[in-house]
Amino acid sequence: MKKRKILFLGESYRADAITWMNGLKEFGDFEIITWELKTPSTGFKNRILRVLEFELAIFKIRKLIKVQKPDMVIAERTTSYGFLAALSGVKPIAIAQQGRTDLWPEKSISLPLKKIIQKYAFQKADLIHAWGPVMTISMMEAKVDMSKVLVLPKGIDLVHFGNQNTANPEKICAIVTRSLLTEYRHDIILKSFAILNQKGIDFVLTIIGDGTQLAALKELAKKLNIENKVNFTGRIQNTVLPKLLQESNIYISMPITEGVSASLFEAMATNCYPIVSDIAGNKSWIKHRKNGQLIPVDDYKKLTEELIWAFENKEYREKAVSENRKFVVKNANYTTNMKIIVNKYHELIDGLNVK
Repeated sequence: MKKRKILFLGESYRADAITWMNGLKEFGDFEIITWELKTPSTGFKNRILRVLEFELAIFKIRKLIKVQKPDMVIAERTTSYGFLAALSGVKPIAIAQQGRTDLWPEKSISLPLKKIIQKYAFQKADLIHAWGPVMTISMMEAKVDMSKVLVLPKGIDLVHFGNQNTANPEKICAIVTRSLLTEYRHDIILKSFAILNQKGIDFVLTIIGDGTQLAALKELAKKLNIENKVNFTGRIQNTVLPKLLQESNIYISMPITEGVSASLFEAMATNCYPIVSDIAGNKSWIKHRKNGQLIPVDDYKKLTEELIWAFENKEYREKAVSENRKFVVKNANYTTNMKIIVNKYHELIDGLNVK
């Protein structure tokens, strides 16, 4: 039997996208074709060029569709690739909202246009992915037909991200796995660890990933006199990540906005205790001093206090990480969840063929 083809519109290099596509190939026996914008999104000149590329994108996508003849198109971000999927002419369409809302930044002058684009994408989609409950709030506000919405995270590979934690129990072994962008507030984390250093509390801080803030953050670590205790790994292979998480006892993430974080699930799966910012996307999964800790946005002094509390309360942490692992096994199992997703895709294609 001939393999069914899916056209994926989105940034295919992202770990989140790779997980999605690999699941479709492994559990759905789909062939995946990809298309993405080539112009980087950083820098004023690049942003102008990217807008021009976006305006011409639909013609390139339709040309690719004519050659490849995909059975379905899927896309990430309702205000960009999701809109292009809606214009593609292919049915069925599945689009995924990536954040709490894709209408970001919230004070952007292009927000009215983004709302129009998003509304069109929502209307044309046959299936809308909400990777977690927090995403449905903005969908309901936008009057989305919620019968088209599948609320389910892609999940993580629980074999790959096992629970054999080997962190040194005698000191804080913290890890940050978010992209080095301003919205993830790595500077707040560094300032907090500078206070720990001043207090004579031993730690090692591993910061994984790349981004526009890398040079500035390295300079800040130097200025705060903690550069010898902070390890900037740069971008790493996803296959290396589980070992680094298992060598850490505390996971930190301080974003100012969040949808559903696969990084958080990975930490919870590897018995790495989560301390995260007190925002809606994190509160869907973390209850303060129940299975992790919630920190007010940009409050590095509070982060310091909570880090010390967490490290001193070892029994509490051990119970919390055990419960977190059970939660991820039940709710974010990649094998279970991706099988549900691929079955839905096959149903949509089959339903179209019947019509």
